[in-house]
Amino acid sequence: MDRFLDNRWVTRIIALMLALLLFASVSFENQPASKSPSGFPLFTDYTETLTEIPVNAYYDEENLVVSGVPQFVNVTINGPSGVTKKEGLQKEIEVYADLSQLTVGTHKVKLQYRNVSEKINVKIDPAEITVVLQEKVTKEFPVEVDFVNRDQIEDGYTVKDPVVSPKVVKITGAIEEIDRIALVKAVVDLKGAKETFQQESRVAVYDKNQNVLSVTVDPTVVEITVPIESPNKKVSFALKQTGQLAAGLSIISMTPVPNEITIFGPKEVIDEIDSIDGELDLGKISEDTTLELKVPIPKGVTKVTPETIQVEVDVEEEISETFSDLSIRSLGLGQQFTLTFLNPETGTLSLQVSGAPSVLEGTSPTNLDVFIDVTDLGIGEHDVDIKVNGPQNVTWALPLEKARIRITDSEDN
Repeated sequence: MDRFLDNRWVTRIIALMLALLLFASVSFENQPASKSPSGFPLFTDYTETLTEIPVNAYYDEENLVVSGVPQFVNVTINGPSGVTKKEGLQKEIEVYADLSQLTVGTHKVKLQYRNVSEKINVKIDPAEITVVLQEKVTKEFPVEVDFVNRDQIEDGYTVKDPVVSPKVVKITGAIEEIDRIALVKAVVDLKGAKETFQQESRVAVYDKNQNVLSVTVDPTVVEITVPIESPNKKVSFALKQTGQLAAGLSIISMTPVPNEITIFGPKEVIDEIDSIDGELDLGKISEDTTLELKVPIPKGVTKVTPETIQVEVDVEEEISETFSDLSIRSLGLGQQFTLTFLNPETGTLSLQVSGAPSVLEGTSPTNLDVFIDVTDLGIGEHDVDIKVNGPQNVTWALPLEKARIRITDSEDN
């Protein structure tokens, strides 16, 4: 035996056999294999079905549109287990339809494949497809806005016309599909809306039966601005004078333009407002002029329109006129009382009125109301403020600031 092992050729043969066994062990590790009766692995075929293999279509994409090409197919592979590896083929195999030489119309086409070893048999399911090639066209369409949940908008709020950007989109597709387009719209949800908002919305294309059409839209998403108007109403605008007019001048007229303001806000707030007062500083007026005033925003109001108004002011040089023997009337005297004037004893006074000539021309004792308010006074003597109501844009000077009066019980007189 030792002589046998010492033989050079015997040693070489044993080394070769060991090398072959090692090669077979490494090559077929983790691969299904059959074994011979002697225990050595045998070469076998491997079969597997690959699912959801994408299909590519090659055609004149610039001028044509294709339909009928499936998105995915199943591919069954069969071949020697050493070269048929599912993981690799799943990534490398390409299934495609070569339509590059076809013209407009309907065609039956066999699907092809590549990037697979020649030792592997490939079966595609389906093996043949029917495709339709049509002329590609592009047209522009305006985008309409479709509101949903309009009935769930906040109470009292109003939806104004939406603004779409861009308002026109380009739609590309088969000429037959383009001719079927009846509506291009984007949807906006109004649920709970109570102020102007912006929203991005995807554009959808429909035929007259509201079926979605298979076309390409550019851009696919538009931006929509939805103006939401809160409850509002119109109120009058009045001018409140502050400061002193320059000496020797008198105001003929002050005209706000416009003389109405629209106020916006919660209904319970604006229902309580009937007018807004703006302040006009007379110290800024030395001649006929137009001033811009900012409209004050009352508490609780969210917005006013307009925010500013123009006030046209006309002035003239001032003159004065005295109106004599104007009776002082009493306001608020109970029927059970009698009132006697102690100063002035006559219960009358003279009033110097100043203003523009054109204003004083229309002024008379009948539109000068001189009065005292005794509503809360009881029996006894009292000093009461003398008040005057007169035409707008005139001033007056009282000879007395207060009247001295006596109130007695009527039954005592």
